[in-house]
Amino acid sequence: MHSVSLKLFVEFNNIESRHTSRGRVSFGAGEFSVRLNDVNQGRRNCKLIARASERDAGAGAEAGGAESESQQNTSFFERNQMYALMKQQMELAAMSENYEEAARLRDSLKLFEEEEPVLRLRGLMREAIANERFEDAARYHNEIKEIAPHYLLKCSSDATTLGIRVQARSVYIEGRSQPLRGQYFFAYRIRITNNSNRPVQLLKRHWIVTNANEKSEDVWGIGVIGEQPVILPNNSFEYSSACPLTTPSGRMEGDYEMKHIDKVGSKTFNVAIAPFALSTLGDVTDNI
Repeated sequence: MHSVSLKLFVEFNNIESRHTSRGRVSFGAGEFSVRLNDVNQGRRNCKLIARASERDAGAGAEAGGAESESQQNTSFFERNQMYALMKQQMELAAMSENYEEAARLRDSLKLFEEEEPVLRLRGLMREAIANERFEDAARYHNEIKEIAPHYLLKCSSDATTLGIRVQARSVYIEGRSQPLRGQYFFAYRIRITNNSNRPVQLLKRHWIVTNANEKSEDVWGIGVIGEQPVILPNNSFEYSSACPLTTPSGRMEGDYEMKHIDKVGSKTFNVAIAPFALSTLGDVTDNI
């Protein structure tokens, strides 16, 4: 178990609300800005005070000495929380020009990445893919799957329903998160492309947001970001929004209710938004 002492004060609101924070998300080779309302961050003098101790390997285990899956997940989430805290503190230390503290945290993060199983395997997998050692990459992938299968869900998704393509991409916003309080802030970018030969209008949205503890919440609303856009054939509509989460990782999925507007009395239909991850660690293959 880990114990961390830290004071941070950050505001954020619910899904589909407007914010201001810096971040970029991309679809394929393209890259798009995420613009979320103004918050004056200012410079802060912060110091991370962290104490960590590991329980005996056999503590709480069953007679066979093996941890249950839920215990393994809890341990991973705690380490993930610690990692998110350290990364945030390094950024704040650099912003306040406390470079000695930033360097100390950088070195601590490097050591953490070498010792944390999932992060270590992620680094090895990235290196294997970059060097085209795909058999090794597959082996690391399988090891990650055994330790933390939820981690392999990508931070992007792509699905097409009746010619309507929905691409999603999420990014973790460190500056708007409070890991110590179990508050993690994610921005996401959506691109909706009408590849059919009929114009459509987006009427409603339905999101299913699931945290790392498999606790789900349904979010319903009219349109997106206050609009009910009409999307003509061979055209796209894009928007950015945000979602707070109580764990360092989770996922989003859902659907849009739409209708064709070229014929009176057309029935509505649902367009799938495929699942994508919300993760403080990003994709396994990021930055390759």
